Amino acid sequence: MEKHVTIKDIAKELNTSVSTVSKALNEKYFDINPETRQRVLKAAREMGYRPNPIARKLQQGRSYNIGVIVPEFLDTFFPEVIFNIQKRLIKEGYQVVVMSSDESFETELENLKTLEDNMVDGLIISLTRETKNIDYINKIIDRGMPVVLFNRVNPSIRSPKVIFDDFKWSHFATEHLILQGYRNIYHFSLPYHLAMSQKRIQGFKSALKKYRIPFTEEHIIETGISIEEGQEAMKRLLDRDIVPGAVFAAGDKVAIGAIKELKRRGYKIPDQIGVMGFTESALAEIIEPNLTSVNQPTDKIADKIVELLLDSINDNGKAKIGEFLIGGTLNVRESSRVMASDPKRT
Repeated sequence: MEKHVTIKDIAKELNTSVSTVSKALNEKYFDINPETRQRVLKAAREMGYRPNPIARKLQQGRSYNIGVIVPEFLDTFFPEVIFNIQKRLIKEGYQVVVMSSDESFETELENLKTLEDNMVDGLIISLTRETKNIDYINKIIDRGMPVVLFNRVNPSIRSPKVIFDDFKWSHFATEHLILQGYRNIYHFSLPYHLAMSQKRIQGFKSALKKYRIPFTEEHIIETGISIEEGQEAMKRLLDRDIVPGAVFAAGDKVAIGAIKELKRRGYKIPDQIGVMGFTESALAEIIEPNLTSVNQPTDKIADKIVELLLDSINDNGKAKIGEFLIGGTLNVRESSRVMASDPKRT
């Protein structure tokens, strides 16, 4: 087994002191001759020296681990955000520990306790559909843990929140359906208690109001987040002899469920009924017809999350509390007919 090269080995090779080598390898020390530093760095490279991560952690009082808790992995949105978060944090010298709450508040709580017990330097969290009690998260923050929430957030949590501009893009999505001639538009909402759900409902209503489209509260149906829940919501509507002109679903999987039920009953999409999704999952281009959907840029979301978390870590847990909005794009496909050009949206 190849021996791990230590600072002592470099010092012996250069016939110098361990403290000199240590200072040369640490950029914080400026009271060392530049030529000596270069000689030490050259020897370290040639000998294959790598810093001891445990010693580094002990010396700096950090674990260099970041905990990420998401509600599920089945949708492509969360894996893509995690991939981008990890890519950026690795460049900063951090490792990422990812845990899924499986849409369970109890599991989320256990994940929080596990990561805190393992002394992570910060937490990135997207809440479950069940999460209503946020006391434990606020207690963690009060103890000095840097925390950033994203996507599914609670406004009462005292931390930075990176969220998609759900109001604006829900408005744009509904507006697109209206401009293509659809009326009697229904909104299949995610669980009502989620902040993002309320924003999407508000955006939906604002577009209908702008174009003076008749609307009642019955046009909003709470469905959950799965394909099965979307299909069941569509089934309940049709069983009551209610045929929507279009459906704007607050998630791609819910929209796909609606499409499945409509196709099963022989309705033609987009000619008879238009369908709009949200989150731009990989499924959007697989389902037939391809799904028109709002795209959330996971790379930009991850960039902002990491920026805010590192700022908080480097400022001893002090965070820029507030909401940080990220914009998106509307990807028009086959599930909504194109009769009129849409305005440019940014």
